[in-house]
Amino acid sequence: MSRELQNKDEKVTDMTEWKKDHMDYIVRATACGGQIRAFAATTRNLVEQARQIHQTSPVCTAALGRLLTAGAMMGIMLKGEDDLMTMTIRGDGPMQGLTVTADAKGRVKGFVYNPNVWNAPKYKGKLDVGNAVGRGTLTVVRDQAFGEPYSSQVELLSGEIAEDLTNYFATSEQVPSSVGLGVLVNPDQSVKQAGGFLIQLMPGYTEETVNKLEASLKQVHSVTKLLEEGLSPEEILQRILGDMELELLDTMPTEFYCNCSRERVMKVLLSIGAKELQDMIDEGKPVELACHYCGKKYSFDTEELKILLAAARAKAGKDLKE
Repeated sequence: MSRELQNKDEKVTDMTEWKKDHMDYIVRATACGGQIRAFAATTRNLVEQARQIHQTSPVCTAALGRLLTAGAMMGIMLKGEDDLMTMTIRGDGPMQGLTVTADAKGRVKGFVYNPNVWNAPKYKGKLDVGNAVGRGTLTVVRDQAFGEPYSSQVELLSGEIAEDLTNYFATSEQVPSSVGLGVLVNPDQSVKQAGGFLIQLMPGYTEETVNKLEASLKQVHSVTKLLEEGLSPEEILQRILGDMELELLDTMPTEFYCNCSRERVMKVLLSIGAKELQDMIDEGKPVELACHYCGKKYSFDTEELKILLAAARAKAGKDLKE
């Protein structure tokens, strides 16, 4: 297990210098002689960027920030450099759902279906993400560069995201895990702190290790309290696993990153078919499409639509011949 972690990315030896240039980062670690693997992340900047892009309300910022943080940590667990993982939550609450995509390089992107939800807090200082999400499902899809995508779906337990991901790992991957996620929002709605941890038991773990870990986790009341204390990812892991032979392996950056492009949007337009493209042309107006993830807008005039229509018809004719 530790060999797999070490081989995926070059280890950073001078972490102090490295962090001066990368405010958001993930730490990977092991404990109990490899019986435990752990991740912890600080993600304030990328969550704030997502908030600004989507103009999310505080409760939506918290929900999206939690899933982005989890996605960043889960993404770097992917084995292939070009593999992607997409997590989609669909709920019957007013938020309707949210989607996050992550890659193996610590890059994440995401959006909320209804980013303008306002609801009463659970109590002072605690946003009610669970009721905003509601009851529904969590779907995780791993898209591998080689081979068929792997998809798994579980029912939401609470809509609070961390608990739902803990359940996902136990149910779909049969890996005992503990997920902790937190987002603190300032009075002006900007992100004050964001981060989390992911701790998993590896094959061959002992009952003694389980007991130690459970006892330690009981002392962690919430990630937001750890963030309020100003703890770094290293300090969070030290707080939980410090007396379990904790070994910090490496550190890597994480960021909000969208790979949308004009070419990708053109492929989307081609996929809608010749009839729909002809309808757009008949309207005689430019068509503007916006990326769900980053909000970037792409405009196509009628002449460009005609070129796409010709390509769509050529493709349809080729498919018929085949």
